Amino acid sequence: MKDKVFSSQFIILCLIILCASLSRLLSNQLHLWNFTPIAAMALFSGASFREKKYAFLVPLIAMVVTDFIIGFHPGIWDVYGAFAIITVIGIYLRNRVSVPNIILASLVSSLLFFFITNFFVWLGAGLYTQDAQGLGKCFAEGIPFFGNTIAGDLFYCGVLFGGYELLKKTNPSIIKV
Repeated sequence: MKDKVFSSQFIILCLIILCASLSRLLSNQLHLWNFTPIAAMALFSGASFREKKYAFLVPLIAMVVTDFIIGFHPGIWDVYGAFAIITVIGIYLRNRVSVPNIILASLVSSLLFFFITNFFVWLGAGLYTQDAQGLGKCFAEGIPFFGNTIAGDLFYCGVLFGGYELLKKTNPSIIKV
């Protein structure tokens, strides 16, 4: 029964991720731009799910569901791609989970998300000149959102990883799914 797909451990992890998705909707309603749990969700999923397909699918499904409510935008595939890369970082983190490693992975994820998404805004949105000056302007205009990205990623990594560890301590039957 340990290999059963919908084990109690799997359901608990999905509930944790569902709560993080609801937090994304709340941060949107409160206009806390980029203070979202999605990167933390991707890191947590990568580090927690044994089967890689679930590591990628759960945050992607959470993202798509919340995007149906918040709204899709032309650069959404770039955002999804950035979160897939962050999930890979989580997979690398899998057997190396520690507070310093989570903080480092969170900061690297914030930087990657910032550079990937702003690069593709510069490249395809038609808002900036296609030269070094336009790229610099695009990155500069993204800086006000970057602080919330870092804060949100660190906060939600603490909530997800810390909450899961606390749950494992209070219920030792919780294992990686």
